[in-house]
Amino acid sequence: MITLNENTATFRFYEELNDFLPLEKKKKDLTYTFKGNPAVKDAIEALGVPHTEIDLILANGTSVGFDYKLQQGDAVSVYPVFESFDISPVVKLRSQPLRNIKFVLDVHLGKLMRILRMLGFDSVYRNDFSDEEIISLALKEDRIILTRDRGILKNKSVTHGYCIRSTRPLTQVVEVIRRFDLTGQIKPFERCLCCNDVIKPVEKTKILEELPQKVADDFKEFYQCRGCGKVYWQGSHYEKMRKKIEAIINEVKRI
Repeated sequence: MITLNENTATFRFYEELNDFLPLEKKKKDLTYTFKGNPAVKDAIEALGVPHTEIDLILANGTSVGFDYKLQQGDAVSVYPVFESFDISPVVKLRSQPLRNIKFVLDVHLGKLMRILRMLGFDSVYRNDFSDEEIISLALKEDRIILTRDRGILKNKSVTHGYCIRSTRPLTQVVEVIRRFDLTGQIKPFERCLCCNDVIKPVEKTKILEELPQKVADDFKEFYQCRGCGKVYWQGSHYEKMRKKIEAIINEVKRI
């Protein structure tokens, strides 16, 4: 029931933004009741959708920004981030996309972090990160926040982030690659799984003392992390990871 001095607007969320809505509110017009003239961003997040998931808002058919003030009777359409379409003629909701993709992951996504590093993506993670530390790193280093906690994405300071839907690491990485259109940026085995720094070829003679005797006898090519110094070679573990990467890419491409 609408009381005196209250206004209403109609909201419609499209495509994957419906993931954030309860079943009874998915893919239908929603009536939002408000007092005064709140910013459309506040109304959207009150309905449950983080602003980092949005790339286009239309109010009565006109593109508007997050700071647009709601009016009585507004019809608001909200669209997810576009990766395949140029919407530059309309109001963009963040200054520019981050095409030099770097991530910071919350404490629940350790397994996803290892897979992203295996694929060559700069992915910062600690199992004791606070929300404040994650946000600070994202802003300081132009990183995209990956999280399963939509609350952190509603923080007004956050500009780039994605709420992971799946609970399975392999499905999660497919989500991320599709969401940010990263298939062409995959560079397997370029990052250290332990510290996230870059791996470079190293002469065998320089790391010979660090190698098990059998490894030293059986392999000629070695790689070393320039950060933590960890040594890598293409043993049985390499073949397992290569097959996993192949499976991930095939799944990403599957319609």
